[in-house]
Amino acid sequence: MNYKAVIQYEGTRYRGWQVQGNTENTIQGKLEALLSRMEGTKVEVQGSGRTDAGVHAAGQVISFRCGSDKSAPDIRDYMNRYLPEDMAVLSVEEASPRFHARLHAIRKTYRYQIWNDPVINVFERRFLTQVEEPLDVEAMRKAAEYLLGTHDYRAFCSLKRFKKSTVRTVEEIRISQEGARIEITYTGSGFLYHMVRILTGTLVETGLGIRSPESIKKVLESKDRAYAGRLMPPEGLMLMEVEYKNGQD
Repeated sequence: MNYKAVIQYEGTRYRGWQVQGNTENTIQGKLEALLSRMEGTKVEVQGSGRTDAGVHAAGQVISFRCGSDKSAPDIRDYMNRYLPEDMAVLSVEEASPRFHARLHAIRKTYRYQIWNDPVINVFERRFLTQVEEPLDVEAMRKAAEYLLGTHDYRAFCSLKRFKKSTVRTVEEIRISQEGARIEITYTGSGFLYHMVRILTGTLVETGLGIRSPESIKKVLESKDRAYAGRLMPPEGLMLMEVEYKNGQD
């Protein structure tokens, strides 16, 4: 049976999503170990995407196959019983035989949270990136407009070699502010390695007056990582939602 599950996790203490040979401390590794123990045989877990070390998820989607006689709600309850306290399974349901969490995803939404104040937010510091200098949010919004649409986002990717297309579609960038908290929400067809964190770093540099909103056009045209902004820390980033076409779940 093929299953689709929605999970959430705090990424602070993990080495990222993907299984690694030198550590068991990954999200995928924890899930596969638990499901394999439940099943009595090796279970492979596919995620909608690979979050980096320290990045969080409120709505990561996974798919996996197992022949357990447990119902989908029972599998959810079993997983929540034995997963560590910084991981949770929101739902488990039977999926179509060909459903694949990554290959069938059509849209993803990420949120990056900034704490724009010289005084750290003690209680939410693991989910916020502090920027002490005042940010010009209106300038950041103007810069974000140049990033919308379908473009080659090679300049906003940390990889030096590319085997696949770096063209993506960013449908929306929404920037909101409430007091010291600035939230930047990105929705698009998919995102390259470190893309959201570099987009955010570029917008932050705009907010600091280091670059102008209009300079974003040249960054896109350059297709050169050296022209884009800083790579922001992982703790402010969270995968919020993954969407699929009807009938592909």
